[in-house]
Amino acid sequence: MLNEERRQHLLATISPLDESTVGLLELCTAGVELTEVSGAGIMLMTGGEPQATLCATNSLSELIEELQFTYGEGPCVDAHQQRVPIVEPDLVAPETSRWAAFSREAVVGGVRAVFGFPIHVGPVHFGALNLYRETAGPLTETQHADAVIVADSSARTIIATQAEAGPGALGAEFEVGTALRHVVHQASGMVAVQLGVDVTDALVRMRALAFSQHRLVVDVANDIVTRRVRLTDDDLPDS
Repeated sequence: MLNEERRQHLLATISPLDESTVGLLELCTAGVELTEVSGAGIMLMTGGEPQATLCATNSLSELIEELQFTYGEGPCVDAHQQRVPIVEPDLVAPETSRWAAFSREAVVGGVRAVFGFPIHVGPVHFGALNLYRETAGPLTETQHADAVIVADSSARTIIATQAEAGPGALGAEFEVGTALRHVVHQASGMVAVQLGVDVTDALVRMRALAFSQHRLVVDVANDIVTRRVRLTDDDLPDS
């Protein structure tokens, strides 16, 4: 198949001597070059919710991942939930109005176009590949096809990495990204206890507070965990 030939060419270009050593960051970096975008990232998702950033090629890619985690919306979230590629060639003048919070902050950060591609093997979905540009404009047909191949290769790498982990453990490439989210989960548990709500509702309330203060949810979580802030019903926006 043509796509398989393109995938093998992609992997051979990244690691000519041993394709099995290709990691997620290398795939993201190759994806940036192939599709001529400004940056890329991979978001791990479960249950329709962002869980961890597995790789990001630069600081703006990291910001895009954080904004999606904070607001629960964006190209990766939609690509994962809808199971199809999501393209937005112009966040400033979109054909379809969406992602009000994400788009506002992403544009302020310097992002103009975003593209999300689901990462999956058959019916099993792991998350999404995010590509962005600092200038408006769509991907060409070839660039779109290459992005799909990068997403497909990423799924295979995720499976291979996790297969090497011990029972109940995460693959080595996943540990760093998941650790960055640990403080958010810890804070959610604290807020749940303080307010007498479940953890899911606590996270929703933390996101609402982050949105109202134009902050990232991880920063709000750090304040809660370090006890600089103790939330009450009076402090929080309506969920």
